[in-house]
Amino acid sequence: MTLSGRVALVTGASQGIGHAVALKFGEAGAMVACAARNQEKLNEVVGKIAGAGGTAAAFALDVGDEEQIKSVFKAVIAQFGKIDILVNNAGITRDQLVMRMKRADWDAVIQTNLTSAYLCTQAAISSMLKQRWGRIINMTSVFGQMGQAGQANYAASKAGLIGLTMAIAREVGSRNITCNAVAPGFIATAMTDVLPAELKEAGLKAVPLGRIGTPEDVAGAVKFLASEEASYITGHVLNVNGGMLMG
Repeated sequence: MTLSGRVALVTGASQGIGHAVALKFGEAGAMVACAARNQEKLNEVVGKIAGAGGTAAAFALDVGDEEQIKSVFKAVIAQFGKIDILVNNAGITRDQLVMRMKRADWDAVIQTNLTSAYLCTQAAISSMLKQRWGRIINMTSVFGQMGQAGQANYAASKAGLIGLTMAIAREVGSRNITCNAVAPGFIATAMTDVLPAELKEAGLKAVPLGRIGTPEDVAGAVKFLASEEASYITGHVLNVNGGMLMG
């Protein structure tokens, strides 16, 4: 599943799943634009890709800022000439029971997790339309499919990404552009590391495969959807959850 000659932009590339996706794309031959807020961590990712013989560049980006999105995407196209693959991966949590959730925490999660995907897609789509080839991959979550107590904002944002994915797939399919989503389950990342031990144990019990997933598990699914092998798949949600949710 080579991605040679493709230009991929990955948001939230500084750590966790985004970091793994950027490395996987680099290994597959793509030129990778790594975007996130933490410049130092981005430089580490770019260094790893370059050290393995790949091509990558770091772009500091807060996806909650519309003007930053516009300027960064222009900079990526100026440097690499195009954007073939967009992975909308950046995301945050602001957990609280809905009766106590502050409006600011609701807005921040919706803005970062959902609105940014719409803005990033809008910024990349013209490049894909010109070349009549593109891959848009949105990072949703098992909790966007089944809900989660204390995460009304997060679950809503991730469920919204699924609807956004299907709508975009219908809009741009005739131009040979696919839009899919990947729905990770319980994955070992900085976001899950901070969970209480009892929650981790309960989460593990809900996984038939009997292990916590890795960022690399998710990155493999993203790489597949970005490849030619997935050219007849669009509007799809690919579950990477160890069987935590089936059907």
